[in-house]
Amino acid sequence: MSLKVNILPVRGRRDLHQFLTLPWKIYQGNSYWVPPLLSEVKRLLNRRKHPFHLHAEVEYFLALRDEEVVGRIAATVNHQYVQFHHQLTGFFGFFESVDDPAVATALLKAAEQWIAARGMQRMLGPMSFSTNEECALLVDGFQSAPTVMMPYNPPYYAALIESVGYTKAKDLLAYFLNGNIPPPERLVRGVAHLQQRNAIRIRPVNLRRFRQDVELIQAVYNSAWERNWCFVPMTPEEIADLAKQLRMIGNPNLCLLAEHNGEAVGFALGLPDYNQALRYINGRLFPVGLFKLLWYRRYMNSARVLALGLKPGFRNMGIDAMLYLRLWQEAPANGLPLVECSWILEDNWPMRRGLERMGGEITKTYRIYEKTL
Repeated sequence: MSLKVNILPVRGRRDLHQFLTLPWKIYQGNSYWVPPLLSEVKRLLNRRKHPFHLHAEVEYFLALRDEEVVGRIAATVNHQYVQFHHQLTGFFGFFESVDDPAVATALLKAAEQWIAARGMQRMLGPMSFSTNEECALLVDGFQSAPTVMMPYNPPYYAALIESVGYTKAKDLLAYFLNGNIPPPERLVRGVAHLQQRNAIRIRPVNLRRFRQDVELIQAVYNSAWERNWCFVPMTPEEIADLAKQLRMIGNPNLCLLAEHNGEAVGFALGLPDYNQALRYINGRLFPVGLFKLLWYRRYMNSARVLALGLKPGFRNMGIDAMLYLRLWQEAPANGLPLVECSWILEDNWPMRRGLERMGGEITKTYRIYEKTL
């Protein structure tokens, strides 16, 4: 006879510590999992410190069986999403579970009941907390480590979630570009011609006027992605917080702005894949993790392109190809020849075809699930 699963909300430091550290139990012995930086996850969960919580309600739950923590989940009502999409939709995220349908069922049911009590009629996930942060479930491509700010999970998670009545809402794709192979000369010439004909200038973010450039990126981002599935505009507070984090780990040569007659009309945001170094510090910067991080980042050889957007009215001018080509050239020049472009919506055919014309190959598939309550 199986033991009963109890679901309890996170209350107090001990519960929060168990919520934060459960993944170390789930992924013990998994060589592909990259331990998250505990201080950053704790900051993200902090309702008083992270700007996401200014427009959202969140509850965290633990699953216990015979006093042993065997699962966790977060339930979220993002009022920014509800107002923007006019949909009574809640979210689940930070999902972790042992391979037991009873545990997964109890966790998801607790999240469903919590968001239903707040008037929501549908649940999407995993979202930790939205598409502006880490989201989706890995369903294909388990035999390599995730890039920075992308999730990783055991293969059995999909079956657990589907057993509770969840179905696919949308797949997100990761494409790989090999910067060790130079771009075809024909592509370079074609892009140069388009750039000259359309008077487009591609430039890196200027660290001396970083705040102004971040404001330009925010304006492009919110207009470019406005019609994207599940998109939620970032608030000025969230943009400022993200910019602060990215400035510490970013490379300005991988953060590009496209300008037309001096107007910012597109951007691409690439990051060095710090997961290649984070995997060695076991989630903690102190007392020695920071030194390990500085040491191992010298051996990083990959990057992730995590966002690319164009203002409406500028989407048929080849600007996306200009940005991708520049990143293809800059990444190896900055010692990061292996590039993952993630994520791309499965039905974003213009972006997909553009990447495939440049030799991009799908290496991972992620899935977001939905359920009507």
